[in-house]
Amino acid sequence: MSTPDKQQVFSISSTTEFNDTALQIFKYQAKNCAVYRQFIEGLKVDAASIGSVEQIPFLPVEFFKSHRVLSSSHPADVVFTSSGTTGLTTSSHYISDKTWYEESFRQAFLLFYGNIKDYTVLALLPSYLEREGSSLIYMVNDLIKRSENPDSGFFLYNHDELYHQLKKQQEAKKPVLLIGVTFGLLDFIENYQINFPELIVMETGGMKGRRKEMIREELHEVLCKGFGVSAIHSEYGMTELLSQAYSKGEGIFICPPWMKIIIRDTNDPISTLPNDKTGGINVIDLANINSCSFIATQDLGKTYANDSFEVLGRFDQSDIRGCNLLIA
Repeated sequence: MSTPDKQQVFSISSTTEFNDTALQIFKYQAKNCAVYRQFIEGLKVDAASIGSVEQIPFLPVEFFKSHRVLSSSHPADVVFTSSGTTGLTTSSHYISDKTWYEESFRQAFLLFYGNIKDYTVLALLPSYLEREGSSLIYMVNDLIKRSENPDSGFFLYNHDELYHQLKKQQEAKKPVLLIGVTFGLLDFIENYQINFPELIVMETGGMKGRRKEMIREELHEVLCKGFGVSAIHSEYGMTELLSQAYSKGEGIFICPPWMKIIIRDTNDPISTLPNDKTGGINVIDLANINSCSFIATQDLGKTYANDSFEVLGRFDQSDIRGCNLLIA
């Protein structure tokens, strides 16, 4: 069985194609990813007997904190690391071919938002800029460059400059994407309020210990008022994944065709739950072909009949994650 290439993964257009590709990648990773292979063996599962996506074991995300999760013999192009509060062990995702990540986020942005060249991309991501190894910074930096717009760029704590750039874009009637870490967006609107209904505000989650956590409804209400928008967009991603799901409001996320969310029973991790039932979020990310595509996260959520999903919180005593940790 050959290993799927980018063309196969990023052109998936049906459930059948997804399932067939997922099984191909599972067989490849069960053989070539030592950490995943040992995990499967520890479960007393025969990888050769797996004949459906529903039977595939999911690797706990914590393994990225203690092991190199790699299915490739090639050296890492880049290592993405998670953010974490002082004293917590962070995750490392060794990327042996960063073009898989680039293809994933470029195709997903095109799918959900259209041509990046149509946008001014403004990024308020202070905590991410202040450390190395952020996959989010890698993605946003690429989007800024590919927008080919001299007004696109990063902002640290220079809120006055950001405010004037927003006013400039509003007067020019230019489509604008403002992507920001949650505490940064809140800090901004405490001093600058703007009525910009056309603005796309995308919060990427996490207070980073800078502010008290807020429930999603309350947070989005505050942000909508501060920016004068009708909805707040969100991104669901993490260091251990190379794909992102997006929400255009109400905290309801949609995955790109090469990514899927499955909800597991918190009392029986091998069992899955139907739509509308709350449990642990398992992610199939086929872009993770060179690490592990089958990840059991520490997030809680539920899926819906139209393949959308919602993030409802975290397992108790979980480490604080960098992306989308809001308790809803």
